[in-house]
This record gives sequence, structure tokens and C-alpha cells, in this order.
Amino acid sequence: MEPIERLGRRTTHEPSQTPSATASASGSSAGPGSSAGPGSSPAPAQGGASDEAYKKWGLTAPVQYAPKPAQKPQIPKASPGRVPVIDRIPVPAGEKIVFLTFDDGAEKDPEFLKMAADLKLPISMFLTDSVASSDYGHFEKLRDNGSASTVNNHTLTHPNLRTLSFEAQKKEICGQQDKLEKRFGQRPPLFRPPFGNYNDDTLQAASECGVSSILLWKVSMQINNFQYAQGSALQPGDIILAHFRGPSELKGATEIQMTTRMLQRIQEQGYKIGRLEDYL
Repeated sequence: MEPIERLGRRTTHEPSQTPSATASASGSSAGPGSSAGPGSSPAPAQGGASDEAYKKWGLTAPVQYAPKPAQKPQIPKASPGRVPVIDRIPVPAGEKIVFLTFDDGAEKDPEFLKMAADLKLPISMFLTDSVASSDYGHFEKLRDNGSASTVNNHTLTHPNLRTLSFEAQKKEICGQQDKLEKRFGQRPPLFRPPFGNYNDDTLQAASECGVSSILLWKVSMQINNFQYAQGSALQPGDIILAHFRGPSELKGATEIQMTTRMLQRIQEQGYKIGRLEDYL
């Protein structure tokens, strides 16, 4: 496996499978947004971080944040009994806004908690139980640091859902819904399928598990730079995929170094960071 799950050629769905059918699929990566816990603060306004925080974390300018929109954009509705699939957020014309999502939960670096809190980064987390559950308290601290970050569903064990029956998919999704609700006090509204791989069974299972939307992405953060699904630059409304990973999977780089580079790339292209849940 690559240090960072790669974007596949396509992160699209396949036709529904019967419960006994399996289909192998190579895909792109995936990784958390979810529900804010009790007492979560509103999304950070521009300048929410201290004026000097950016210097501490290797940036040459403050991170710019987009304010909460006056109204949420129209998201296409799914067919009955299914959930919509979103890979880019509609933002107001002329607004250069992107959204941060982090997946899995293998790395639990206490320094990253300090960085996220200092910069007030609004992160939508998509957590996989098999790697995140060893210290869910780490992600609770991230959720409750004043940035309005959220916890969402990324399955129990990170399988390729397209190879599983409907019932097996439902077990993976509902099982993590139950665990996250018990641990964090709220049932996550957002779900991200591992590798971005899903089919019609996934859309139905997610709906039956209480999910409101499936979140994919258009841009993934590798170790030093972005990998784009379309074009060679950020586009307004892009959902950025990153991972909670450390040196063993980042070829010696730290989670903080990766995140600093990601923020630098966002700043170089003149974008602000929005809170994803404010738009859904």
C-alpha cells in the first residue's frame, strides 16, 4: 500500500450487487466529517486563530477562513432510500473556498492537537474503528478544541465495500455509526467509503444506518503536494482528503509537516478554508 491512499482513476459507483456477489475494484483513497459533539463551538471566523499562531507552525501568513454562508447551497437529492454522493461543495460565485477532511485515525500525535487548536483548523474527521479506537480520546480533543471540528464514519475495518454483500456493508457502516454514537454522543451524518469505492448497495445501507450524505473528494494531500482528480490546481468547493498518518507511512515526514505543506499549498493558490458542515 502506498504511504497515502491514492486517488483512483475513478471514484464512482458500480451497479448494485446481489448479497452473494463480489466485485473486485481498485480505487482511490478515502478517508472522516461528522457530527460535532455537545458544546461544539461555531465555525471559526476569519482571524479566529491567534495572530502569531501561523509563525509557530511554519507558515508565512495567517490561515484565512471563510465565514459561515448565509444559506446552505442546494445539494442534489438522492433517489428514495438512498443518500446523495458529494465530491465538491457548491460555494458562492467568486469565492475561493476549500474544505479539510482527515481519514482513518492511525496517527495520534499530541503535537498535531496543539497545531490544530492553535490554528483553529475546522477538520471533518472520518474515523475507522480498527485504527482510531485505540485512543478515541485523541479525536475527542481535536473535536472539542474550539475549531468546530467533527467526527464522522469511515467504517469499522476499512474494506473495499464494492466487494461486500449488502448485509456486510451495512454491518460495516451501521457498526461504526453505533460505536461513534456511543463514544461521542451523536450519530454521524456523514460517511466516506474506504478508497472512495461504493455501489448502490452502499447508498442504501448508508441510508438505513442514518447517514445523510456520502462524502468523497477531488483533491488528496500526499506527503508534499496535492494530487488532483481534475486539472492541476484547486477549484472552488474542493473537498481535500488528508490522513491521520505518521512517519512510518509518510516516508519519514510527520503529520505536522504534511499539514503545514497542505496549508501552504492552499495559501499559495489564494484559497480560504471553510467548515464543511456549514455547507451541508
